[in-house]
Amino acid sequence: MAIRNTKILLLTSFPARVAYAMVGLALFFKVERLTDSVAYAGIALGLNTFANSITAGLRGGIIDRWGQKWPIRILVPLYASGLLVLEFTTSKAWILPLALLMGLVSPPINLSVRPLWKVAVPESSLRTAYALDTSVINSTRVFGPLLASTLALSPYPSSALILCVLLITVGGLSLGFTKISSTWVPEKKSEAHKSVWRIPAMQLLMIEAMFVGFGWGAFDVGIPAFATIEKIPGWSGPIFACLALTSVIGGLTAGLISRKTSALKGLLRTYGLWMITTIPLALTYPGWSMATIALFIGFFGGAVQVFYWEVLEAVRPKGTAVSALGWIWTVDGSFMALGAALGGVIASEFSPRITLLATTIAVLLGLIVLFFGRKLLEPANRITSEEEDRSAIEHSAPPQ
Repeated sequence: MAIRNTKILLLTSFPARVAYAMVGLALFFKVERLTDSVAYAGIALGLNTFANSITAGLRGGIIDRWGQKWPIRILVPLYASGLLVLEFTTSKAWILPLALLMGLVSPPINLSVRPLWKVAVPESSLRTAYALDTSVINSTRVFGPLLASTLALSPYPSSALILCVLLITVGGLSLGFTKISSTWVPEKKSEAHKSVWRIPAMQLLMIEAMFVGFGWGAFDVGIPAFATIEKIPGWSGPIFACLALTSVIGGLTAGLISRKTSALKGLLRTYGLWMITTIPLALTYPGWSMATIALFIGFFGGAVQVFYWEVLEAVRPKGTAVSALGWIWTVDGSFMALGAALGGVIASEFSPRITLLATTIAVLLGLIVLFFGRKLLEPANRITSEEEDRSAIEHSAPPQ
């Protein structure tokens, strides 16, 4: 924290990260309030996620090739304007197109910040800087949903999205105009470079992302849908906060044992435990029982994330430090959008418990894919070096 660039990166990016932690629930409750339909709100959230995801790989590729200066400076105002227009529109016909547009122009804040640490701090401080950055991101997921749901359900519901507009504008433009961001030089590709899509191990991870993305999209809409149907929407924020809080602890715990097991073994073991914790999910109620299960799901989900990015780092082609994660998110987010859209309809027309059951089934299928395809991930079946650990932590951020 005594290093000037550390303070610059953390302070400039923090408001935008809070906005991203808020925007999902803020959007959901805005659409539900306008249309009086949980299904419609789920479709809007799904379209937003889908649009964000299909452009994530492209945005990552642009940053890997040309840097991050102009993508941030152009996308931040567009995204903020879209949020503002969406908040003040009273037309149901415009809600879905606006939700889609917001996803298409989502500024790549985390994709941009992570590579900057190699420039910001000395080599000896890199791992600490990455860990600090990850902790900051996860901390916003604790209070972001709480803040969004509190404001969206208050006497001034428009304040939720308006605050997102202010935070993304201040944080995004502050980061975009820093010298460290403007002058960053992307990683060079090797002469034998292959496309991410042509690597069998990456193809396997993308298949896994299809299943888990769908299930997590259903989860993201299933929680607020269930709480809204039961007329206790205020529970949505605390449940997501419980999940985020223990994901921080789970990630730190995985970091402590990462030097004692290979990334692949760690991924398969924690993935199995993660799947087990999701089994009771569909039987819970949006209150203390669901919050308790969310604590366990968050813990093992956080651990899975650490090992997953180490595996990704071990099998990705050189020169794809940003775009490899971006393309994974393209697949994951596209199916997450589908899960959110269908999950909202299922929760509204049938039962939100079926929506939540989809999460458990999806995580089980993801585990099966990784287990039977583990031979393709063999490069990750060894104890990683400290340099590889740092690189994995560097890219363990959501693509927004």
